[in-house]
Amino acid sequence: MKYSCSLKLNHIFRRLYHTGAVANSFLVLYAWPNRTQMNRIGITVSKKLGHAVVRNRVRRRLREVYRLNEEKFLPGWDIVVVARSRCVETDFQSLVKAYLALAAKAGILKEDAL
Repeated sequence: MKYSCSLKLNHIFRRLYHTGAVANSFLVLYAWPNRTQMNRIGITVSKKLGHAVVRNRVRRRLREVYRLNEEKFLPGWDIVVVARSRCVETDFQSLVKAYLALAAKAGILKEDAL
């Protein structure tokens, strides 16, 4: 993640959970402007999805989706992605499509990326 950093503070996660969310069957995405020139990305994977190995695999896949498509995102956003249970079994390409569709719906993709 060249132009982004991780979102780790609990109060920022909680603040984002009270904003509007966009969702599909794989993911839920929360986004809010952060007044900086870089994006901050947070990924949440519940214990309901499986043991630590499963959760970490989902987390790694979501980070990789963002890393490969980072140049398509507008700068200056706090983004939290919550994985749903269907995210565990799906293939990588479906995950990419779902992630980018939610980002477009939230209005955080660049115009030429659509």
